[in-house]
Amino acid sequence: MHITVLTGGASAERDVALASAAQVVPALRGRGHDVAVVDIARGFIPETDEPGLLGKKVGAAPPDPARLAAMERGLLVSGLGDMPVVRGADVLFLALHGGWGEDGTLQALLEVTGVPYTGSGPLGSAMAMDKDISKRLFLDAGVPTADWRMSPVVEAEAVGALGLPLVVKPSKQGSTVGLTVVKQAGELGAAITEAAKFDDEVMLERFVPGRELTVGVLEGRGLAVGEIIPKHELFDYECKYTPGMSEEIFPAVIDEPVADEARRLAVLAHTALKLGSYSRVDFRLDPQGGLWCLEVNTLPGMTSTSLMPQSAAAMGVEFGELCERICRGAVGA
Repeated sequence: MHITVLTGGASAERDVALASAAQVVPALRGRGHDVAVVDIARGFIPETDEPGLLGKKVGAAPPDPARLAAMERGLLVSGLGDMPVVRGADVLFLALHGGWGEDGTLQALLEVTGVPYTGSGPLGSAMAMDKDISKRLFLDAGVPTADWRMSPVVEAEAVGALGLPLVVKPSKQGSTVGLTVVKQAGELGAAITEAAKFDDEVMLERFVPGRELTVGVLEGRGLAVGEIIPKHELFDYECKYTPGMSEEIFPAVIDEPVADEARRLAVLAHTALKLGSYSRVDFRLDPQGGLWCLEVNTLPGMTSTSLMPQSAAAMGVEFGELCERICRGAVGA
């Protein structure tokens, strides 16, 4: 197949997107496919220039928002459909995370081009990215999720309803960008201000103590359940993308009925959001054995430390095969 990998962009997860592409591109070439690379903020990247773009490591923190804002002005979203490397592709592999690349904006444009692309469509992508909407759909589908409020809120009322500690995060970001665990009421204002740097909508969510679990979903089936044990209190940006900052166990050492229930709820959440051929669903397992859905990732990370590839590998699906199956799912093969 002729596959064009779309990556980069100007979201807070730009570095993660590039790291994903750095893994996906050689994996697909290793399966015999013709692969080109487009940074949606810069354009077509010749193969000779790929190492300079894709060879960097993800830092301990997301890129500076001011730098991203300047880069956003150069986004090629409106002109992507006219690029021969896009028009002539058999399928577009979206190695993009956050922002316009994952929230349905790019997907809506690609619908007009008629070129198949990986991941989910515009509606599912938008609903999954918006944590407020997705949590409402979880509850309607019978998927437990922690109580929440959306800012602006009366701080005392939010603390009274959700308790302390509570989690403050941008409503439409991933990779825990802008997230804070608030332990004292006096910290809430600063946490809301921090989250608002990355999104105009901020969520306050009840903190669920317990174990961090994740489940890949591929072609309507739940994959291996994994457990993440981060060095920090939460599985934050640094722990996700810095080797050695978390321990990731696939399959998780949990009772089989719990694993079966996590897979069932993952597929249920995936279906409720009307998603495509794959996703990754994150949970907390509380001390009483209850599962609480945190979010669904429509374009889960594909870096060397990412969870979706590990979830698939534990089921016998190696990385190159996973990438190829994602592409074939997009073209209906």
